[in-house]
Amino acid sequence: MVSEMEEGIIRLATALDKEDMIGFTRSFVNDIRKGREAVNRELLPWLEDLDTGWSGVLCLGMGGSAAGGDFLSALCDENGAVPVRCHRGYELPNWWTPDWLILATSYSGNTEETLEACRQAMKNDATMVVISSGGELAGMCELSDRAYLISCPSGQPPRSAFGHIFSRQLSLLLEIGILQAEISEHALMRLQLAVEDNDIITHPEGDVASLALNLMQNPIAILGPDELMPAVNRFKNQLNENSSRFARIGAFPEMNHNESVAWGGVGDDQDPAASEQALLLLSWDGMHPRVRHRMDWFVSNCPTDLAWKVHGDGETLLECLLHLCIMTDWLSIALALLHGKDPSAIEPIISLKEFLSFVD
Repeated sequence: MVSEMEEGIIRLATALDKEDMIGFTRSFVNDIRKGREAVNRELLPWLEDLDTGWSGVLCLGMGGSAAGGDFLSALCDENGAVPVRCHRGYELPNWWTPDWLILATSYSGNTEETLEACRQAMKNDATMVVISSGGELAGMCELSDRAYLISCPSGQPPRSAFGHIFSRQLSLLLEIGILQAEISEHALMRLQLAVEDNDIITHPEGDVASLALNLMQNPIAILGPDELMPAVNRFKNQLNENSSRFARIGAFPEMNHNESVAWGGVGDDQDPAASEQALLLLSWDGMHPRVRHRMDWFVSNCPTDLAWKVHGDGETLLECLLHLCIMTDWLSIALALLHGKDPSAIEPIISLKEFLSFVD
């Protein structure tokens, strides 16, 4: 017998999910597998040209195409050979030099900020790897013998193509020896189970749909340890785009040195809206013990009754980050549907691009 909740979610998904964000979310792990298979020295012999002593990797991108750079940066902080920095904007940072590999990502290939930064890089003798489904950025690789293209499939919203994009970024850094954070087949199998267990259509009365219901009326705050901030920030962006919801974020232990005062819970001072926040705490088993104590103290003194812990499962930081992506993607889609929104709709972004096309 079909429950009322199940019937409602299915009805909303059928009516609202115009570009099949649910389908793209279901294919996340398969996208990662395909991306891993697309990057190797047999298919891309030019990878040998990148076997040099890079001082670092500068990731260029915006929006959903930039998220992977944050993940690479966190992974390299944990066990990388050189630093990875993520840069969002029209101009290269002043400190950049050609001994830093450029990794430029634009799913469409036409992101104007990324294109402008890449033009600057090429004028300054950069070596650049492009990840794109086409567009002007992919075309740059035909004009230079120091620009290399890794293609990815087209035809979906960039934020839903994270599996395609990030798997190629990760595989590139593995191939050239900058990272050691390979993801095992066993980990991918566990992640596939997470995709299925959190599916809001097959489990309409599960934890994800239930949590989405509880987030509908209150401001959303997301906190997590510093190493999980790539997932925290991406979750915020998914809520912004998929669900049309604001979300504020903070990192442990830094937030204990400032934001804790606004939360209050001890003494007489706190933000007037602190008790109204719907708080989501992202965690994993690999947190520093002192950070875990800080988070425990915060939970015990937090003034809001609306607080949930979202735990990333996995044997490595990489697996935990991807597990959190799966859970939070489903959550953002569920919240969109409950608000009566098509999770793929981004009219303000489209309107801005149209406006910019008519100005210098």
